[in-house]
Amino acid sequence: MSAEASGTPETSTATRAVVQELLRRIGEGDPDRIAELYAERIDWRLDWPESEHGRAATPWIRHRSTRGDAAAHYRDLAEHHVPGQAATSVERVLVDGGDAVVLGEIRQTARATGRPYRARFALHLTVEHGLVTRHHVYEDSLAVARAFDAGDPADR
Repeated sequence: MSAEASGTPETSTATRAVVQELLRRIGEGDPDRIAELYAERIDWRLDWPESEHGRAATPWIRHRSTRGDAAAHYRDLAEHHVPGQAATSVERVLVDGGDAVVLGEIRQTARATGRPYRARFALHLTVEHGLVTRHHVYEDSLAVARAFDAGDPADR
């Protein structure tokens, strides 16, 4: 059995290196460079209510399936947030073989409303042959939705 498939310490070390590089590139903000770390076909899911409420204001929050989709995600995300008013804190990266979970908090400001928000997140990644094949995000979708909802009653 190969080290890639067996969940050996070498696999965990390789996974951690890819995840750290992905986080570094996300911090730099170049969508095409970020997307280079994704496989051509990916399983990309975001934890978001199935209803379409708020989707027009948050078009980056949708399922994706290709490397090109990954680049588009990061472009859309940047387009809908205020530059220079964002931060991400990563509290922990847990790695088990080809799987990694990144725990942290994002802080952004919605461009459309000017409202800042904070959202805790967990990002589940799977790395195979040096590329990310799974990208599942679980975040505080209510905080995001409220920041982008121009008619949010919390502001009244």
